[in-house]
Amino acid sequence: MAKDRPVYMGPRLRRLRRDLGLTQADMAADLDISASYVALLERNQRPLTADMLLRLARTYKLDMAEVAGDGGAEQTARLHAVLKDPMFADIDLPGLATGDVAVNYPGITEALLRLYTSYREEHLALADRGAGSEPQEDVADPVAESRRFLAARRNSFPLLDDAAEKLAAEAEAEGGLTAWLKSRHNLRVRRLPSDVMAGSMRRLDRHRDAVLLDDTLDGASSAFQLALQIAYLEMRKLFDTILKEGQFAGTSGQRLARRALASYGAAAILMPYSAFAKAVEARRYDVEALARQFGASFEQTAHRLTTLQKPGQERVPFFFLRVDPAGNVSKRLDGAGFPFARHGGSCPLWSVHRVFETPREVVTQWLELPDGQRFFSIARTVTAGGGGWGAPRVERAIALCCAAEHAHRLIYTQDAPPPEPTPIGVTCRLCHRAQCMARSAPPIGRDMLPDDYRRTRAPFGFADG
Repeated sequence: MAKDRPVYMGPRLRRLRRDLGLTQADMAADLDISASYVALLERNQRPLTADMLLRLARTYKLDMAEVAGDGGAEQTARLHAVLKDPMFADIDLPGLATGDVAVNYPGITEALLRLYTSYREEHLALADRGAGSEPQEDVADPVAESRRFLAARRNSFPLLDDAAEKLAAEAEAEGGLTAWLKSRHNLRVRRLPSDVMAGSMRRLDRHRDAVLLDDTLDGASSAFQLALQIAYLEMRKLFDTILKEGQFAGTSGQRLARRALASYGAAAILMPYSAFAKAVEARRYDVEALARQFGASFEQTAHRLTTLQKPGQERVPFFFLRVDPAGNVSKRLDGAGFPFARHGGSCPLWSVHRVFETPREVVTQWLELPDGQRFFSIARTVTAGGGGWGAPRVERAIALCCAAEHAHRLIYTQDAPPPEPTPIGVTCRLCHRAQCMARSAPPIGRDMLPDDYRRTRAPFGFADG
């Protein structure tokens, strides 16, 4: 606890007393103080001293850290983040008042946070319903449900980060993930040929007490699969807790969300939040250097960068996109407010669609949307599969994007001043740049010009206004 200011923990003390089934008089007798003093403590009219904290811990056999908590710091940070939403912009919300609410009324704070998260999910669901042009991505579509679940929470799950840090420390003390699995679950790790694995990369064999891995997996992929198995073994209850707050029409959407949470947990084990957040600042978000430092792949590291939004410990917010050569989106995570189209393709002028011409090379690009918003993007190809002659490989491209205001913190912008940004649109059907020669469709709501007397260089001509 801080020594330079008094600490008030009234609501926490009241919950503790009720959980123990005690009256104020009972607790007063146990702690050798008056019942009126207990009442003052619970109403935050007296601070909780270090001596009183020790008495509580000793009397009720409690962990001091559990009793003291963080003084409401995490709840305060989460509430601050929510109240930054533009819908609250016209309300005077002093920081001190926000902190008082979070510390003194934790139940109300938690209710507000849950309500806001539900609002975000419903907001995204309504956006999907209203798009209309692509009926296959309906509100009941499991992929759309899973993406909304992650987007509503900005792909940040502090509960998983905290659990993963503990698991990573335990594994390091044991000598690695393989040794930890043997020590904690009596599971040995075996690598078997692909034909024996019958299409599986990883399988938990309970009969032989083993985790089986395809022997064509590279080091980063093998480590990730072991961490993924640990996440499923150790974080199931946390997954259940987090998923209870979601809104799913069927089991498929929930299962996809659970898989996303497990991957999140695995990445957090391999790249623990505190160590990784420190490293990204030291290396200025150099994805390749970070991947080498943590023994991860480029894609795993880029994905982990989108999750660094733990309240009070936020880093640069990123948008993440993964596409195949045909432009199909197989993964999309938004932590940067990038208005990516939920329906249809993205802009062909974005470099993520051209990096297939320069495999494994990081390509940077400054982008400007029609409304003037500017972003900075890095893109590179990644390969899945392979590992042996004749083994199928899949080439994809991934892009990381952040708002221009954060770009100076990235190593990719240090050598030269930013060039003129590439004007792009969210998607052709929503972009009103009349002279774009890369356009694939006219914008919704604009009248086409006849071309019997004049043909524009752009694929479509349409009336102004």
